[in-house]
Amino acid sequence: MQLIQQTPDLSAYLAADEAIDHHHPLVRRTAARLADGVGDSYEYARAAFEFVRDTIAHSQDSGDLRVTWRASDVLDQRTGICYAKAHALTALLRAEDIPTALCYQKFDEVHGLVAVRFNGAWHRQDPRGNKPGVDAQFSLDGERLAFMPDLASNEMDYPVLYAAPHPVVLDVLRAARDRPHLWQTLPTAL
Repeated sequence: MQLIQQTPDLSAYLAADEAIDHHHPLVRRTAARLADGVGDSYEYARAAFEFVRDTIAHSQDSGDLRVTWRASDVLDQRTGICYAKAHALTALLRAEDIPTALCYQKFDEVHGLVAVRFNGAWHRQDPRGNKPGVDAQFSLDGERLAFMPDLASNEMDYPVLYAAPHPVVLDVLRAARDRPHLWQTLPTAL
């Protein structure tokens, strides 16, 4: 699949916004801690990915009822669904000047992931968190995502790389009272 930048301006994929608040002190402290001792941006990207994947619980898996959407809140509360975890990883990568996009897949609901840019190409990563049957890994040599769409079942990869969270996703997250309410309102398409 050919990934398509929403905007040709690469600097948009380094920008901060309300959800990707990489100037927040907690995001900066976390990024600095992860960057300490790594040799290069590739190692940092892997460390940030593994940190989000492994230390921030996917709220559906853990049973946490809280809904987070702002990267700093995800890092502070250590919980979030796929979109929130993607926001946190995006903020940590952009904090270290690694261009990062938000991207999506369609299953029964829309699933959120990120794409990082290295060596002139985008590489999708899925920090949702592993569990039995899910083994997402950081990879620049082929995708190791949590889920692969079944095209025969009308599942799909959306090719667009967004500089900011998709408005439909962000609106649903902001409006959710709790995770059960969120589960009733998850978008089924973008």
